[in-house]
Parts: sequence; structure tokens; C-alpha cells
Amino acid sequence: MPSTKENSSTGPDSKYNPLTAEEERVILGKGTQRAFVGEYTDLKDAGTYVCRRCNAPLYQSDAKFASECGWPSFDDEIPGSVKKVPDIDGSRTEIVCQNCGGHLGHVFVGEKFTAKNTRHCVNSLSMKFYPKGKELPPVIK
Repeated sequence: MPSTKENSSTGPDSKYNPLTAEEERVILGKGTQRAFVGEYTDLKDAGTYVCRRCNAPLYQSDAKFASECGWPSFDDEIPGSVKKVPDIDGSRTEIVCQNCGGHLGHVFVGEKFTAKNTRHCVNSLSMKFYPKGKELPPVIK
């Protein structure tokens, strides 16, 4: 059934992947998924995480670690994939997809969870996971 609400992700002229209402709230509305409910929070499989909106590769599984914060955590992004911007709240740093600008979550430095001392706290809804060996989808520019 077609949505009566059209926006940059679901409108008829959209070039990006279609999003559910909850994905739109998080990715386009800069929302936060509830803690401990994301499909990738505890995933330990080898592979690549891509942007749900545009398919741009964001994180490799070897950068993922268990932070026990309730969201998938990574201590490094794929070079050039993530843009860091001051959050509207003035106290955090937001991370967005470098390709499409979709909201991913926030980055924190100085918590000493890993040797890199960085935690990308990412909403599962902002990503899709592709197991190692599976071909990644083409990036939508």
C-alpha cells in the first residue's frame, strides 16, 4: 500500500532505498533506536555493515566490539565513510553517512573500551549487514 507521506526516502522520485516509518524517524529525523532492541547489537558474524539508505559501506565487523551500551559499537569506520558533525545538543558528536547524510548515531572518545579509545554508537536501523563473502549492493550516489 503506497504511503501518503512522501519524502526524500520514499517519494516517487527517490533515488535511495525505501525506508520504514521507524527507519525514517532514526535516519532522516536523527532519532535514536531504543537500547538493546537492535538486530545488530549482539551480532558477532564477520562481514560488512552498509548504510540502510544508500548502501555505502560503513563498518567492518572486525571493528565491532561489545560495549554493553545497548547499540552496536565500533572503534573505527571504513576510511572516508562517516562524517562527524557537532550534535544539535551541543555536547555530543553526531555521525552521519558521508554519502547520503543519513543519521547513524554518535561517536564518543575517551571511554577506554578499546585501544583506539573511540566508540561509534550506531543505530541498528541505520545499517544493513552483509556476511563475509556476500556481494555488497551498489552504492546509490
